[in-house]
Amino acid sequence: MTSRARHCAWRLSIVILGACCIAAGVYLLRNWIDIFTRMRGREMALSPTSPAFEGWKVSPLPLNFDVYLFNWTNPEDLYEGSKRKPHFEQLGPYRFREKPDKVDIEWHNHNASISFRKKAYFYFDAAGSNGTLQDIVTSVNTVAHAGAKRLSELNTLFQFVASTTLSSTQEISETRTAEEWLFKGFVHKLVTLGKFISPENVPFDRIGYQYGRNGSTSFDGDINMFTGADDIRKMGQIYSWNNKTHTGAYSGACGNVMGSMGEFFPPNLNTSEPVYLYMPKMCRAVPLDYTETVTIHGITAYKYSGTRHAVDNGTMYPDTSCLCVDGQCFPAGVINIKYCSYNTSIFMSYPHFYLADPIYLEALDGLHPEKEKHEFYMALEPNAGVPMDVGGGFQANYLMEPVSGVALYARVPRILLPLMWAEERVRVSEEIASNIGLVPLIVMLGQVFTGILLAGGLICACWYPTRKLTSLCHSDDPKAKAAVLRPLTSLAVGASATGATLTVQQLFRQNPSHNERVGVRLLDYRRSSGIEEGDDGSSHGNTSRDRLIESCSTDVIIS
Repeated sequence: MTSRARHCAWRLSIVILGACCIAAGVYLLRNWIDIFTRMRGREMALSPTSPAFEGWKVSPLPLNFDVYLFNWTNPEDLYEGSKRKPHFEQLGPYRFREKPDKVDIEWHNHNASISFRKKAYFYFDAAGSNGTLQDIVTSVNTVAHAGAKRLSELNTLFQFVASTTLSSTQEISETRTAEEWLFKGFVHKLVTLGKFISPENVPFDRIGYQYGRNGSTSFDGDINMFTGADDIRKMGQIYSWNNKTHTGAYSGACGNVMGSMGEFFPPNLNTSEPVYLYMPKMCRAVPLDYTETVTIHGITAYKYSGTRHAVDNGTMYPDTSCLCVDGQCFPAGVINIKYCSYNTSIFMSYPHFYLADPIYLEALDGLHPEKEKHEFYMALEPNAGVPMDVGGGFQANYLMEPVSGVALYARVPRILLPLMWAEERVRVSEEIASNIGLVPLIVMLGQVFTGILLAGGLICACWYPTRKLTSLCHSDDPKAKAAVLRPLTSLAVGASATGATLTVQQLFRQNPSHNERVGVRLLDYRRSSGIEEGDDGSSHGNTSRDRLIESCSTDVIIS
């Protein structure tokens, strides 16, 4: 192979290498995140041996469960026409250290899912609490009111006897210790009677907001969720709850079992789409909308918050109209969980009716909603979909309303009364955050490598043509320039047939019968507003450096 041939082969190889780098860079630019997601999925999908399994089964972070109780200070003033609004004072937080675990685990390879139950123990943290478990708290006697509503459905004679008995033994309110209202529970005469008469309809023997939860494996039900073994984007997404894919508590899409149980969310999050958190005690998936981008221990995270969308029932968002129960739609801000709470009149809202219709706050005294204290949110690392900061909770409220035929509730107004609210706040440690931060770092490195490929490819592909053009521009050899411009000249000749500008040769060869030598005086143009002209070198007053080639200089001959 000659030296010239080797030179050409080498140049061609550089150009081909550049083209390959550009093609690889474009491919990675479009697919790098998906490629990395699949690679990470093979390593991180939930399995008995995966790195994520132990942290999922038993949380490595300290969990605090804070409960707030509302003490009703004036229950005697609850009657139609009363000049005093129901007044409540918030007590707490009563803090409990939560020790969670996942038990009864079963793996299902046919659909890459896992079944389990949640089990947790709660230990009172006196130092972190504001109050003691012996605090006296007055709240709504929900059992008596629920019993009265049942009595109203009975025949007249039995209704009269039962109503008289209920009115003489019960009151609108119930006063107990904080401990009894929470995990310990207390014995209620009507519950005991109901369990004796119809045990299948009364599955509990005591009353308490958190009674039966401590150490229970049935409180949150049986959960089946995807492990991500077949698709990492499904990891942590719930498939069924208590063997149902629709709760039946709400009609249509509102009753679908979907969303995350809180440990894993889909990777590569999109700020234009909400994430869903499934809440067993509300029998629904709660949508959380993107609100802002935050930084936690130096790691960028997307903050998804509970907005009005999550507590609407068709007033502002048409897709939430299926949250109306039995055809009754309440003003926005509360969700009826009647069919998820033993057919009682329980409504869920944000704490202190945050983001709710003002009608609820106007009917009460003592509640003060604040975003900083009562917002429900989760901050997620967007590439991995891992929670980094979680806060907020929901408030349980009871709908008090008149009951015909029962003297105790004959004069009460229709009003929503707050009972309690609870929250879990947890933020990852710096050590865990640094491990989570490896995911966005690898994504960034992949993007940097893609940029290097594209830049290197462009340099290789354009290096020789650019070098050749640059050399030509700096060359003083008119023959070399003419050789390069010859294709352009030919193109111009072809274009002249349709009215294009004539070339210099055509201009001076209009008469082919005469063989003349024509001299062309060249203009040396050096960016000035004037032209010096004349054989004698006179400037006509211009000081410009522009000049015509002297008459004694060599003319360009076109033969």
